[in-house]
Amino acid sequence: MLERVEIEVFLTLAEELHFGRTAERLLVTTSRVSQIIGKLERRVGAPLFDRTSRSVRLTPIGEQLRADLRPAYEQLGAGLKRAIASGQGLTGTLRVGYSTLWCGDLVVRTADRFRILHPGCAIHIQEVQLTDPLGPLRTGRLDVQLTELPIEEPDIVRGPLVYSEPRALIVPANHRLADHDSVSLEDLADQTLLSMSGESIPPYWLEHHYPRHTPSGRGIRHGDPILYWQEVLAHIAVGRGVSVAAARGAHYYTRPGIVFVPFRDAPTIDYGLLWRVDNDDNVLVRAFADALLEQRAGER
Repeated sequence: MLERVEIEVFLTLAEELHFGRTAERLLVTTSRVSQIIGKLERRVGAPLFDRTSRSVRLTPIGEQLRADLRPAYEQLGAGLKRAIASGQGLTGTLRVGYSTLWCGDLVVRTADRFRILHPGCAIHIQEVQLTDPLGPLRTGRLDVQLTELPIEEPDIVRGPLVYSEPRALIVPANHRLADHDSVSLEDLADQTLLSMSGESIPPYWLEHHYPRHTPSGRGIRHGDPILYWQEVLAHIAVGRGVSVAAARGAHYYTRPGIVFVPFRDAPTIDYGLLWRVDNDDNVLVRAFADALLEQRAGER
């Protein structure tokens, strides 16, 4: 049976691929790292790393061992965090946001379970409007939220990825693409694309979800920006344009006059947890993030 220190040293070296940096991270000497890896390799009976004076890289056996050990190690760490949280008797108020309905469903289910595990905690849940996706988090009205990516901001921690959803094009029910099995990103060049608006929305976020050009470089015509998502659907239903959303939205935004047609060549829409950098050591935030990932894994 491997000892925890052996697993920790091996996985850290597999990530850093540098004995010195590994030693610094683990607060041990370089010789101690070498000693532990040597002992582990003797136990396995084969080299785990190829070492030269210029580089360190995993051998195929090392790659396989990392793939086998990493999930178990992370599960152990999460279990320890939960035990510590339970032992500390977590208390206080946690404010959690979500930006779309299936994210909200997951947040609510996680919160119900979290309150049972930690009866001293109060959890307040609210929807985050896409017109100001980071405002409530930055002003402290929220502690953590589950929302669309990408988000790359210096004051925001991008936590674990939770959903990766296929994209669909929402078109009027009488649109020529409505009865297609799938559409291409190139089809957007012939449409009027309706998008959300808001001064607080990062430009890179808008470009990711509502591009100005197709992959081949053809321009995409944009309609007047819209403030609220339900308005987007209403405009589509009367034929003023099309929009892009997660294909899962077809089960949540059912209404007359619109059809969701899946893309065959578009990247997924990803949803992840976010919190402020100054909240990175918040025990409640970390415990809720772990609980939400557990809830999500159990529902797959």
